[in-house]
Amino acid sequence: MSKINKLPKRKPETNKGDYGRVLIIAGSPGMTGAAVLASRGCLRVGAGLTYLAVPKGLVNFVDSMTPEVITLPFEKINNVKPDVAAIGPGLTVSKASRTLLRSTINALCSTFIIDADGLNNIADEPEIMRKIKNLIITPHPGEMSRLIKKSVDHIQKNRAAVARETAKRFGCVVVLKGHKTVVADPAGKVFINSTGNPGMASGGVGDVLTGMIAGLAGQGLSSFEAASAGVYLHGLAGDLAAREKGEYGLIASDLVEKIPYAIQKIY
Repeated sequence: MSKINKLPKRKPETNKGDYGRVLIIAGSPGMTGAAVLASRGCLRVGAGLTYLAVPKGLVNFVDSMTPEVITLPFEKINNVKPDVAAIGPGLTVSKASRTLLRSTINALCSTFIIDADGLNNIADEPEIMRKIKNLIITPHPGEMSRLIKKSVDHIQKNRAAVARETAKRFGCVVVLKGHKTVVADPAGKVFINSTGNPGMASGGVGDVLTGMIAGLAGQGLSSFEAASAGVYLHGLAGDLAAREKGEYGLIASDLVEKIPYAIQKIY
């Protein structure tokens, strides 16, 4: 996997500001874990500074769970000037979430990643995504179905074609998750992933991927490179975790702990 070779070498005189400022906007009551897992995925691929914005009432709890992350409430998002922003994990679908998403798109001039409920919140107005210059979307087949108004069956039978067409339509990089995750860009370039296993069909695993892609993009990889490297490393970390613990009972936190070892294997 050559994409990971584009990660910057760590020089002795560098500091955390050289490896990206990433903002993750995530979480809601009952879905705090999604925010935590996304931030951990971001940290484990080497992001220099990771900011995690959550609902105000969750800030103290999240702060205690992720000491390496800078936590803030949604209301303070405009105080951060990130290189990359990711929104969606555990956000829930609501009028407030839609308002947050729209205001964030308008305020942040950076590479932007929309995942999970971020996509569900704009399923009725997907053309809003055209406003974002450097966009990565990470739908699973159900989210893609809601976004493009095609059946899951159609999507699964035509995964590469659907990813390519959606990338061209919205001018973004598409990560169509699932067995052999497909990454496509607007120019028609496609990467089909070869790593991963059925044990990764577990809650929170997709949230980790969102954070990983964001962290890689923050280190200077292009949107397509960050997405391709992210899904490959994500699957490889899952394979390493499954090798140690088996596929049954594999959880997202197991995968997070294997990310550094996945990077070591190919970098």
